[in-house]
Amino acid sequence: MDKKTLIDKLFQLGKERGLEDMEVSYRNGTSFSLSIFKSELDDYSLSESDVLSFRGIYDGKMGYSYTEKVDETSIELLINGAIENAKIISSEDEVEIFAGSKEYKEVNSYNPSLDNVSELEKIEFAKKAEEIAYSLDKRVSTVQSCNYADESSESIICNTKGLNLHNKSNLTLSYIGVVVKDGDDVKSKYSFVCGRDFSKFDAEKLAKEAVEEALSMLGAKSIKSGNYPIIVRNDTMVDLLQAFTGIFSAESVQKDLSLLKGKLNEQIASTKLTLVDDPFMEDGLASRSYDFEGAACTFKNVIENGVLKTYLYNLKTAKKANVETTGNSLGGSGIGPSNFYIKNGDKSLDKIVSTIDKGLLITNFDGLHSGLNAISGDFSLSASGYEIENGKVKRPVEQITVAGNFFNMIKNIEEIGNDLKFGLPGSSYIGCPSIKFKSLAVSGE
Repeated sequence: MDKKTLIDKLFQLGKERGLEDMEVSYRNGTSFSLSIFKSELDDYSLSESDVLSFRGIYDGKMGYSYTEKVDETSIELLINGAIENAKIISSEDEVEIFAGSKEYKEVNSYNPSLDNVSELEKIEFAKKAEEIAYSLDKRVSTVQSCNYADESSESIICNTKGLNLHNKSNLTLSYIGVVVKDGDDVKSKYSFVCGRDFSKFDAEKLAKEAVEEALSMLGAKSIKSGNYPIIVRNDTMVDLLQAFTGIFSAESVQKDLSLLKGKLNEQIASTKLTLVDDPFMEDGLASRSYDFEGAACTFKNVIENGVLKTYLYNLKTAKKANVETTGNSLGGSGIGPSNFYIKNGDKSLDKIVSTIDKGLLITNFDGLHSGLNAISGDFSLSASGYEIENGKVKRPVEQITVAGNFFNMIKNIEEIGNDLKFGLPGSSYIGCPSIKFKSLAVSGE
């Protein structure tokens, strides 16, 4: 049975059983992954998922149900499940099914050429990356991971108020992690490439980035404790920003879980900082036309020249604040951004390094889940990177702890680089350039 017929039958029977407005959210996803170890195919996986979520208003309450068996046999279960769920809900909040936004911007998040990449090409790419990594330096002892993965998804949101939205998206990723060894000194690093155009993937560049980064950390030692001017490199800044993304959610604000409450249109950061939520970004891996509630997404500067301009809203929080939704619903996962990035500055990383007489370039934070408080902004994180002396990178540094407060940090930005970079899947929606901060506390020797 095709999806349209299934949905029509679901709505028809739901109406007969006393449900008022109803909505279906359908998601289909396929994923492929492989890993190479010592030139052999070590792991291979192909999977597909189908999920249909259903909700409807019954006696003034919103009931929910879902199934992973998307066929006619699930219709009764979905309707009965939603009705029974509605009966036990005690909340008095007003509920509604969204009729849709006035207009939706067209967003292309699917590259059909990915469908034409053969499995052999994917395997050969990963094999080549591993082979190159081993060939680059005799100190490369192990390529501990060399993976390729891609995924595609299709989504439909359809309701009895006339909303009918459809979207397809896909992406691909390759990742390599290497271990280098010099005597008893062992270091490991990784690199990745992510996007929608396999033809732009460069196995040599991928391997070289990981190997050179790992080799550069050999001989790393601690540094004397003190307050230092610090540059947080773009990829590491991505990790830090991701940890604080929740503070921009209107839900967190309304629940007193964000110190940004009451700060709209106030200066909360350096005038150099502009933080963007861009659902229409070309080639953005989180680009989309609508959110999980079917509301049109919107481009917005969340922070503009240091001024907090908006929170991220879904329908419920927007109604509570008497504003329009910003199209940032993630469904059951709450509220979150699309392509969320700090705008580039005008200086290269090398140029910013040259402005520091004695300081640090941080290239890795550990313990982001345990050493950080997203509500207070305080953090104390194990870190590694490079010592900077007289405007040049001097040596690798490890076994240090960097401590500070996120809200204070963004007020003390001195320079923003022009090297905007987005993260791995899981953080591929977060982008940052390298940023120089006036001073952070470092514990070392």
